[in-house]
Amino acid sequence: DKEIRAVFLRLFAQLLQGYRCCLHLIRIHPEPVIRFHKAAFLGQRGLLEDDFLTKVLEGMAFAGFVTERGAPYRSIDLFDELVAYEVKRMRAEEGNKQKILRHIKELAEKLYKNENPYPAVTMHKVQKPTEGCHLRLHQKPFPRLDEGTVQWIIDQATAKLQTAPPAVKAEKKCMVPSGPPIGTWAWR
Repeated sequence: DKEIRAVFLRLFAQLLQGYRCCLHLIRIHPEPVIRFHKAAFLGQRGLLEDDFLTKVLEGMAFAGFVTERGAPYRSIDLFDELVAYEVKRMRAEEGNKQKILRHIKELAEKLYKNENPYPAVTMHKVQKPTEGCHLRLHQKPFPRLDEGTVQWIIDQATAKLQTAPPAVKAEKKCMVPSGPPIGTWAWR
C-alpha cells in the first residue's frame, strides 16, 4: 500500500515540479485568492501542446490542490520536500530502475512513519462474539465494581498520560520552499 502511494507521490512530484513558481497570490480581497498561471507553467516546460498535462491542470482536482497547497506559509510535508529538494535526485535516477525502486522504498518508509509515529503502541482487537452466545444459560452476572478500585485505575492512567509524549505532532508552519526555477532543469 505505502509503496504504491510512494509511486504516485513521486509521479505527481515529477509532473508538478516548479508549480509554485507559477502561483500568484492576489491580496486585494479580504480573503487572499491563489491563481495558477497554467500557460507559464506549460510554456516553461515546452508542453503547450501536451493534452494530458493540460487536462490535469484544468481539472477540479488540481484547482483544489492549488487552493489547499498554494498558501506560501503553512506546514510542509513530504510532497513539498520532493518538489523543492529532490528534483536533481529524480533526474539522476531516470533510467536506473534500482535507484528508482530504492527511492520509492524510502518514500514508503517515510509515509509509514508519518502514519505510525509511535510504533510501540499496539491496538488489541476484540474478537466478535460467537453466534448465539447470548442464549447461553451459564453466563455469570457482571461483577459489582468497587468505586475505590475504579478511581485508583483512573488516577494511574491520568498519571501515565501526563508523562506520555503528545499523541499528535504539533504542526510547524513555515515558508513553503518553491524549489529550483523551472529553467534550471531540462524537461523532456
